[in-house]
Amino acid sequence: MTTFWSWYVTILSLGTIFALTWLIFGTRKGQRQESTQETVGHEFDGIEEFDNPLPKWWFMLFVATIVFALGYLALYPGLGNWKGLLPGYDYLDNEAKTPFAANVQIADGERNGGWTGVHQWEKEMARAEEQYGPIFAKYAAMPIEQVAQDEQALKMGGRLFASNCSVCHGSDAKGAYGFPNLTDNDWLYGGEPETIKTTIMGGRQAAMPAWKDNLGEEGIKNVAAYVRSLSGLKTPEGIDADPVAGKEIFATNCAVCHGAEGKGQHAMGAPNLTDKVWLYGSSFAQVQQTLRYGRNGRMPAQQDFLGNDKVHLLAAYVYSLSQQGAEQ
Repeated sequence: MTTFWSWYVTILSLGTIFALTWLIFGTRKGQRQESTQETVGHEFDGIEEFDNPLPKWWFMLFVATIVFALGYLALYPGLGNWKGLLPGYDYLDNEAKTPFAANVQIADGERNGGWTGVHQWEKEMARAEEQYGPIFAKYAAMPIEQVAQDEQALKMGGRLFASNCSVCHGSDAKGAYGFPNLTDNDWLYGGEPETIKTTIMGGRQAAMPAWKDNLGEEGIKNVAAYVRSLSGLKTPEGIDADPVAGKEIFATNCAVCHGAEGKGQHAMGAPNLTDKVWLYGSSFAQVQQTLRYGRNGRMPAQQDFLGNDKVHLLAAYVYSLSQQGAEQ
């Protein structure tokens, strides 16, 4: 903030407070001290107002708000470039002592020893890291399979999942339209423990291309009919589609990712088309939509946000879900 606007905000804020202070005390000078039955001469729907002074407790509440406002503006930033007197944040200016500062973009000259929202967050994160960091580090040193059998670790992983993953995959981790079910044994990129961790750490970007211009509507219908037949689904009555012709198109255009038999490839993130799992729906119209316009789902990377130790714990929790599903 420039010097001009800093002074502008400061003068405007303090001027308003001082003006209100004068108003409160100035209007109280001429008031009578005793109660009376006289009215102010106004009537509102048959209700008249007595001409009595403002109760003392009410007046003191106004005074208290003014004192609070001045105290707040002295301790916290609120007057232009004034940073506040609140102590206890000086150590946060040393980035070597605050690993969380690297995740926050700070403007030049913004760091100081006073209170800021960033400082408050850093202080809370530092306190949490001091308390829980050794626990996360202990589990991070263990193999994911072993962590997945630890009851306390699974509870911690479950809380991490609920806070960071359930918005997409659901609180029960069974997914939704466009978001994979994590409790079964079907994996786009592989369900091995380290692969799951790699997915969470670095994220994934789907790359199902659109085939509308290449295949035309006739080709889209034929491929949709063939793809659905791979998992035992029949073409709905009344739809003129040729699965045999779709098979030829599939072999030429789709097998490079999904495999000649349509069983997918983890290296490509291409789903298995022969099972009953459909990320975007299995109806004839939904499969055509996928073929026609493609899909570009994105799994965000959590490495910078959660860090290795928490992702390790989270991967163990997700791995445990699929193992439970496999046993059922």
